[in-house]
Order: sequence, then structure tokens, then C-alpha cells
Amino acid sequence: MLPVDQAEALILNTVQAFDRPEEIETVDLFAASGRILAETAVSSLDFPHWDNSAMDGYAVRFDDVKAAQTENPVSLEVVEEIPAGYQPTKTIQPGQAARIFTGAVMPAGADTIVIQEDTQALDDRVQVLAAPSKQGAFVRHQASFYQAGTPLLSPGICLQAAEIAVLAAAQCDRIQVYRRPKVAILSTGNELVTPDQPLKPGQIVDSNQYALASLVKQAGAIPIPLGIVADRPEALKSAIARACAQADIILSTGGVSVGDYDYVDRILSDLGATLHIRSVAIKPGKPLTFATVPAAASNQHLKLYFGLPGNPVSSLVSFWRFVQPALRKLSGRSEPWLPTYILAPTKTDLRAGGQRETYLWGKLSLENGRYAFDLASGSHSSGNLVNLARCNALAIVPVGQRHIPTGTEVQVMQVK
Repeated sequence: MLPVDQAEALILNTVQAFDRPEEIETVDLFAASGRILAETAVSSLDFPHWDNSAMDGYAVRFDDVKAAQTENPVSLEVVEEIPAGYQPTKTIQPGQAARIFTGAVMPAGADTIVIQEDTQALDDRVQVLAAPSKQGAFVRHQASFYQAGTPLLSPGICLQAAEIAVLAAAQCDRIQVYRRPKVAILSTGNELVTPDQPLKPGQIVDSNQYALASLVKQAGAIPIPLGIVADRPEALKSAIARACAQADIILSTGGVSVGDYDYVDRILSDLGATLHIRSVAIKPGKPLTFATVPAAASNQHLKLYFGLPGNPVSSLVSFWRFVQPALRKLSGRSEPWLPTYILAPTKTDLRAGGQRETYLWGKLSLENGRYAFDLASGSHSSGNLVNLARCNALAIVPVGQRHIPTGTEVQVMQVK
């Protein structure tokens, strides 16, 4: 069995991130949410585009108002009103001001804004009752946020609302992104049936297909559900070959242990795959196969094969711990690829066998400004999906430890 950190490093070192021209697509911004940027975004615009006011008030010359006080106000002639979207026509001379609104272009000659709360309007004049704190107060200067022609956003970031807003404002309405990885999913086992079938004695509903498809979508990839494959070598070999032809990553569940009907590793060898991992010192999730399969074309990356355990919780934990980071790297996303870890005190005792790195599921929540981990109640069997629902974290009990007392800080991995 490989230690968890060695398995993680081996997998990530094997993954080759998308970087070829055929792995890049051009999309418009409405289709960009959740995509990974494949180019350095550059704008021809400065941000702000021009000097503008950050507040409603009056555009003035600082020298005219720097001595203003309530007891000794400064009176200025208002020569123009400047709403947002209007191009000023006057140059502010000594003793003059322009009424201005938030976002409006600063007029020539003015260098400072006096906010309207510090003024009193009198016909075509304004009384300034308090001096601004400094020259340039409440002025947003052209290019102070971003200078045209310099890098705006770097490749490898996942585009969310804020990044898309920046690209829209920069008039980058079509952008290059990496294509979404395709992930084939198949479940192995004679005992499995689909959720719409009535159960017969000894049968189990295939929940893994649905859970893994959901996780693949959440990771920004395209799931290709291939259904249930019987525990027959020829059927399984055909299904794996078909999956390799369609996808970048293949996920199978079941058939990777040491039972009489566990054929996956043998079939992968027959297909010319290189088997890198056969088991990992993790609980749940010990039987884990990681292999690379040669691609059919020379311009394609190796296919990545993950043979996950058939037990539902083991399958999900294996995905969160090993598959999701691989997907992140493959998709062209920049680091970090690994899960997020938080140190938090446990609200209950945590127990493990001590032989393997153990992951216990529960809820991570903020209490009085500090994170705490609450172990899910009930059995922590790898076949018990029920108490995994609504959990958002896995507490990690290191190898060699059997008991972590209540109140002790423990490393917690965020999931979902």
C-alpha cells in the first residue's frame, strides 16, 4: 500500500495539463462561467477610463478650498453641472466649481472633489464649509486601477462572476478557454441495478454512477455515464476500451479489490496500460487503481484511469482525495489543485484503527468566529451513505493514531 501523500504526488506528477492548441476553445462571456482561462487577458482600455468623481459633490481647485471652515466658508461660482455620461465643456478657473455626480468625468482645471455634505448651495454659487483632507480627495484617476496593454487576468484561473465582470468591462467579449475534460463513468458488478428497477434479493442500487457524475460536473468537467457493466472479463474489457476512446479520464467503481470477480487490473494490463497504484493506505478507500492508458492518436494525452472502490463512501472519498485534484490540473487550472484543509477542534472523540490514514465525515461550521468539526452520528461504515448526506468535511486521523479526544485540533478537509 502506498502512503496517501505518495499516491497524491504520483498522480499529480503523472497528469499532463491541457496546453495544446486543440485543447483551447473560444467562447463568449455568457458561456464562460466556470471555464478555465487559456490566455493572458489584455485590455486596450485604462481603468478608470478617465479621471472621475468617486462621490456626489463639487469639482474644485484644492488651492481654492484648502482653508475652508464652517466659520469661514469659501464661496465658489458654479459654472457647470456634470452628470455621469456627460463630457464637461468648461475649464475650472480660480474661484469656480462644477456640480458633479458619482462616476462623472472630472472637468479640466479641477483636481479635487468636495463632497456635497460639506457644502451649501446658494443659487449659482456654492459655499464650501470644510476643506478636503488632501488634494485629489475623492478623485479616481485614469489608469489607477489598471493600465491598458498590461496583463489583466492570467491563464489558469477559473472564471466566476467577478472575473467575467472584469472581462466585460474590458470589452473582452470573446475569450479563449481550455476545453472541459471528459470523464467516462462505469459501475461494475452483477449485483447492481439502476434506481428505476425493483430490487431482488442480493441486489444493490448503483448510486456511484449518479454521485460521481455530480462531482464531475461540480469540477467543471463533462460526465459520460456508461452505466453498469457485468462482472465478465470480455464485457468489462469492451466497456473500458469504449470509455478510453471517448474520455480523458475513466472512472470505474468496483472490481479493484482481490476478489474472484475483480478483473479491472488484469484487463488494464491487457489493454497496454501502465498500472501506477493498486492500493493506498487510506480508510475508506484502500483498493484504488491508478493507471495510464496509451492514447489512440499521437496528439492526445495519456488517458487517466481511476479504479475506485465499489462501496459508496469509499468511492466518494477517493474522488475528493485523488480524482478531483487530478481533474483540476488536467483542466489547465493553476495551482492549488489540492483540497482545502483547515485546523479545527473536534466536538467529539475521533477513533481509528491506526493502520491507515482515516477520513471521518461530518460538518465543519463557524462557531463564535472559529471553525469546529462535528462528527456525523451513526455508523461510519464505507457502505453507509445515509449519514454522509449534508456533510461538508472529512476529519483526518493520521497513521499511528487511534484516538483524538474532544477539543483537540484536527486537520479537516473541506468537500462539496
